[in-house]
Amino acid sequence: MARTPKLVLLFSGKRKSGKDFVAEEIQSRLGPDICTILRLSGPLKQQYAKEHGLDFQRLLDASDYKEMYRQDMIRWGEERRQNDPGFFCRIVVEGAVQPIWLVSDTRRLSDVEWFRDVYGDVVQVVRVIATEETRKRRNWVFIVGIDDAESECGLDQGVHFDWVITNDGDELSFEAQLEKLLQFAQSKL
Repeated sequence: MARTPKLVLLFSGKRKSGKDFVAEEIQSRLGPDICTILRLSGPLKQQYAKEHGLDFQRLLDASDYKEMYRQDMIRWGEERRQNDPGFFCRIVVEGAVQPIWLVSDTRRLSDVEWFRDVYGDVVQVVRVIATEETRKRRNWVFIVGIDDAESECGLDQGVHFDWVITNDGDELSFEAQLEKLLQFAQSKL
């Protein structure tokens, strides 16, 4: 079992909002010894690739390869979660020893509930937002069955966001928002 963290930041947001970018910025500034990025999609993709004879590494990147399998991966992952809502959460925290954890791809209320149940008050939920126009500039295209599925819409309602980061390309605004979150994170060390 992983050691208890001092802070867990659960990042959520629509595709191409920049969740990974924000998490990577925070990790680069705090350092990998202090802060680790955990991806719930990692164990999901690894197990999916294993069971379906696919290239796990190619499922991790932002490629067309991943997009070919996205809908079936979502369906398969939902079946796993229905049987055990904490299945992927437990796998992703195994071996994490840094005091700050960044879960860069929180997508469902059950993920938030699991982390809050297990880690309590050290959990903060961060919403990364970007306009549709910005997301389109980042090559986002609405896909029925993906962008209207729980994996994209599961946290649109029913969850309180402790932090909201607007990631629309305004560097000054983004830096100011990020700095507040970094100061908060550093206060937990």
